[in-house]
Amino acid sequence: MEHELIQECAKSSRREDEWLWGWDPTPGIVSVWAEDHGRAIVWRRIPRTGELVREEARFRPWLLLDRLDDLRHLDSRLGREGTAGAQVSYRELDGPGALRYLVCADDGKTLTSAVLQGATRRLGRRAGHLRELGKEAVLVLPPEEQYLVSTGRTYFRDLTFDQLHRMQLDLETTGLDPDRDRIFMAAVRDPSGATEVIEARGDGDAAEAELIRRLVAKVRAADPDVIENHNLHGFDLPFLDRRSHMLGVPLALGRIGPPGLRQRGAQRGIASGAAGRLRVRFVAPGRELIDTLDAVLRYDFATRELPDHGLKAVARHLDIAGPDREYIRGDQIHKVYRRDPARVRRYATADVEEAAGLARMLGGAAFALARMAPRRYERLADAGAATGVIDPLLVRAYLRAGMALPAHQPGDGTPHTGAGLHLFATGVARRVVKADVASLYPSLMRAYRIGPARDRLGALLALVDRLVEQRLAAKSSARAAPAGSAERYAHEAMSAAMKLVVNSAYGYLAAGGDLTRFADVHAANEVTGRGRETLDLMCGALAARGVTLIEADTDGVYFAVPESWSEADEHRAVAEVATLLPPLVQLEFAGRYAAMLSHEPKNYALLAYDGTLLLRGVAFRSSRAEPFGEAFLRRSIGRLLAGDAGGVREVYLATLDALRRRELPTCEVTSSVRLTKTPARYLETRDSRRELPYEAMLARGRTSWSIGDRVRVYRTKGGSGGVVEEAADEAAGIETADRRDYDVDHYARLLRDTFAARLVRAFTPDDYAAIFADPDQLSLFTPPVATIRTILSKQAGST
Repeated sequence: MEHELIQECAKSSRREDEWLWGWDPTPGIVSVWAEDHGRAIVWRRIPRTGELVREEARFRPWLLLDRLDDLRHLDSRLGREGTAGAQVSYRELDGPGALRYLVCADDGKTLTSAVLQGATRRLGRRAGHLRELGKEAVLVLPPEEQYLVSTGRTYFRDLTFDQLHRMQLDLETTGLDPDRDRIFMAAVRDPSGATEVIEARGDGDAAEAELIRRLVAKVRAADPDVIENHNLHGFDLPFLDRRSHMLGVPLALGRIGPPGLRQRGAQRGIASGAAGRLRVRFVAPGRELIDTLDAVLRYDFATRELPDHGLKAVARHLDIAGPDREYIRGDQIHKVYRRDPARVRRYATADVEEAAGLARMLGGAAFALARMAPRRYERLADAGAATGVIDPLLVRAYLRAGMALPAHQPGDGTPHTGAGLHLFATGVARRVVKADVASLYPSLMRAYRIGPARDRLGALLALVDRLVEQRLAAKSSARAAPAGSAERYAHEAMSAAMKLVVNSAYGYLAAGGDLTRFADVHAANEVTGRGRETLDLMCGALAARGVTLIEADTDGVYFAVPESWSEADEHRAVAEVATLLPPLVQLEFAGRYAAMLSHEPKNYALLAYDGTLLLRGVAFRSSRAEPFGEAFLRRSIGRLLAGDAGGVREVYLATLDALRRRELPTCEVTSSVRLTKTPARYLETRDSRRELPYEAMLARGRTSWSIGDRVRVYRTKGGSGGVVEEAADEAAGIETADRRDYDVDHYARLLRDTFAARLVRAFTPDDYAAIFADPDQLSLFTPPVATIRTILSKQAGST
């Protein structure tokens, strides 16, 4: 009996490993391109030698349907799996899921056409696309994913990130509009790390066309597996594609097929379609096109620490930029090239070198995900963790088990209950500790076996179990590996990827049936209920030990400890409370801080004992905020938490004076704005309502832009708008003619009413008014700033 139990456990373990990793051991896949007619082309790097091999395979394109009605018209050409002579075969899957018929054919177009022909007869109207049948009736995947799901293959088995042949390319153009501007330079970093600058040998069409041909030849000669750049899909590829079409130059960047880039739908990309509402990205068959902006956005979503998402700002922040890095403002590059081409060559070379470093530092998570999920690497790089990673894993698990998939299903109207979030005190606290709950919701799902009711296979919980186990192993291996080694980097990337997926498991439950296949609001509410109970237990146990609670949510608890406590006392309190929590829920000592400013829930500042200042939440860090305001906050909060109220006033007066004297460069008062209207749409409503971002664009002479573009705008002293190109570069000290025509009074009010207001809870009302009083309007009754002390106020309730 014991032997049989061991065998069953081993079988279950192997099955769950297959759900997570696939089952085909083929090593070194670096790209897959599949076509509707059932041919898949696979490129592999031999792990031991690095040699590239190309292989072709046949597969049967497939769909999942909720019925066979739309194929009955095929008569004898439709047959069960294994039926001789059947043009379309089917297999009925087990279980109660609605999508229970796995239908296959030698040719995907034939299969699709047959389904649409039958649907047209059944519906009494023309069905032109499978999506018209609805997600509840059909599941169709891109050919590459059909191939990967059906074969159990995944990318990058037995390869490290550094074994990929990666190329970076960056374009320098005369402007931003490909319909009227040109490419005059392309910088390339090949897989060996060597860089080259390709320049147009003249100003006309012929010179630009020759540059593009030389760039294409360079790519084909280097034959990279991956092409990378920052904003690759937002600028470089769309611009290159447009210019090559206008000049009649074949853009043969792929490894196979006719010249030209293909397109795919994407969450982020260039606008497409009549209204510009669709987003697309370009595809080069046989190569993976990676935009490092995706990795930056994913990283900043987790850390909220980046000052900007532009390449130069991120490279400086992460210490990737070299000490002699050349900076040139975006709209000045071509002008500088005219008089100093060597400087622009250095600038462009630094761009590709930084893109390479950025991809290596932040791209490991997507690389690790590609070793698990049955999707192309480039699609995982910009995919959301729930629908982009968990869904493909679940689809593969169900088909591997021969189980029917549930269809997307709307909820029953039950509202989703929110997470526990408590704000116990606002103001300034001293001697602060953070106790961290590691992945609370996934841990509760595991501890209480809370999964979606329609997941009859139990695949989601099994995947979460496996991911947590593998993540812990990866973290342990990373700690054991030498610092800076490729081995350590690989383990850290795997740990980050698994954390990303694990933490999205609860979001997958709660997302709603229109978004995720196994959405279950009742299960999600049980998780949040258990989470609130756990949070209340933690907070009660900590309060009983004499601490002052500040803030608590699903990530952890911040609390201030008595002055008499030692660091050992802090650790002891956290360890004692950890023993009271449910199994698999881990409470860890996550940090200690000299002081904390608690402003609003999840908006706070921390001063570490070594003087490091951390700002968290949109009140203190926002991509839309004006840089001068964020600089004021950082300097003033540093003084505040150091107990220097007079220093806070000094920072305020210095910032106000710099504004009034126009000592701040214009880039410091700009705000990052996302454009949501096309030029045509805005012009339709301009007479009735003028909007600053679009007026600024038009005043700059910019008549072409896309929905989703981000620009930095400011208010001029005349009340209109202005645009600043690449403010992050200008902030780095780039030479520029700056008119500094911003509206001083407007930004002085913004300083007082918006940014200084973030400190309002740190003082009594009278003290706050004294610190931020206008120097020209001082009251006779203003208290001496040197006597002002910070306060910590307990809140009556919790959020």
